[in-house]
Amino acid sequence: MREVTDVEIYDRLAFDNPWWEENGGVDGVYIDYPRRTYFDPFQNLVTQSEVNRAIILFGPRRVGKTVMVYHTIHELLEQGVPGENILYLSLDTPIYTGISLNTFIQLFQSRFSHSRKAQLYIFFDEIQYLREWEVHLKSLVDSFKAYRFIATGSAAAALRLKSTESGAGRFTEFMLPSLTFAEYLRFIEREVELLHPAADRTSRYWTDDIQALNKEFINYLNFGGFPEAVFSPAIQADSARYIKSDIIDKVLLRDLPSLYGISDIQELNRLFTTLAYNTGEEVGLEGLSQSSGVAKNTLKRYIEYLEAAFLIRRVRRIDGHAKHFKRLVTFKVYLTNPSMWAALFGPVHDKHGAMGALTETAIWAQWFHQQNFITNLHYARWPRGEVDIVGLFSSGGEKNILAVEIKWSDRPATHSGEIKGLVSFAQANQLMHGPLVTTKTVSGDRTVEGVTVRFQPSSIYCYTVGKNLLGRMDWL
Repeated sequence: MREVTDVEIYDRLAFDNPWWEENGGVDGVYIDYPRRTYFDPFQNLVTQSEVNRAIILFGPRRVGKTVMVYHTIHELLEQGVPGENILYLSLDTPIYTGISLNTFIQLFQSRFSHSRKAQLYIFFDEIQYLREWEVHLKSLVDSFKAYRFIATGSAAAALRLKSTESGAGRFTEFMLPSLTFAEYLRFIEREVELLHPAADRTSRYWTDDIQALNKEFINYLNFGGFPEAVFSPAIQADSARYIKSDIIDKVLLRDLPSLYGISDIQELNRLFTTLAYNTGEEVGLEGLSQSSGVAKNTLKRYIEYLEAAFLIRRVRRIDGHAKHFKRLVTFKVYLTNPSMWAALFGPVHDKHGAMGALTETAIWAQWFHQQNFITNLHYARWPRGEVDIVGLFSSGGEKNILAVEIKWSDRPATHSGEIKGLVSFAQANQLMHGPLVTTKTVSGDRTVEGVTVRFQPSSIYCYTVGKNLLGRMDWL
């Protein structure tokens, strides 16, 4: 049987690394692609040679990991790094099947006579396609201390599990989530047109065309979480085929079963579909078990798997006095990207019945970009009311509380009964700022039962959260 030769591998490597040629570089298609807000901290991490660690870039499928790698390579070339010092290879390339990482390094060294002390940048794309990749990568990090190793992969759950188990002290994880609403507006070049900073230079923003902003907000809900979909009318017109089959199904039908040994794939798929349809709703293991016929212990594992794959995120409940419950009986589940809902169940419009839940999901999705904050965010529910977002923060030994009620309607601004729970919560707790209610178009302040409530359109608040969180990237 004929075997792949070194010459064939060299030829493929040369094809994938056009910067090896004189005057060669990264394909202009990638260079022209907008850069994620995450690019600068990632680039800084890649060029940080003081720490001998591989960088693991992971996240949901189709959020732009490979494009960010190409942007990184282009920046290295612009900074004067010789093209022959950069190796890129995608491990899902058929000709690379069965070849170890060490063999690739040896071929690269041989081609350019690189020494062990050379300053090389080596990118392994889709590394999860290599069995026991974490063992091989750890060995390379230990053996070639002058080389910078960067690995990416779409099977985020598998990557994080293996990275944590085998990469302690050798791997640095870098999470790339789906697009924020702010990034989406920048990608379509409408951010400057539609949003303006407040005159007092606070972290607030305003718009002079709320209808246009809301239209883009709905587009963001339908397809804006995935960079490629933002620029492709074909994908926007058939998001079910693109997002569901290429992103959701591959995770549910391939990544998770292979990682965790799940035998009943359809059972997992039914659970995810149920949770996705009810994004933002309070659920409990007891009720889910009764309605699905799946044992509670199995449900608990499935939810943990879906969360590890970055498809959903659980939010814990507190009471009306901002106190935690001793037992986690109920919780809310949100899609990490609202665009998945449209792919599964169809696109939404201004008056669609799911707009309230998806608006809430989109705003929570912005907060999910801040891993340091998200553990401090909850929802409150007690017998006489609830609040959608409650942030519990500590500063100087004092507890600061943030309270936000999310609506896709202007009625709360004139019908105080619709925000009775929020007002009651504000009266019972010391808030760091006045409570906020998001609306469809209304802005301004109103005093309700002695509490000053701020109203702001949901689209502006969604933009503000994502913009401000990604504006301070020191937390990465």
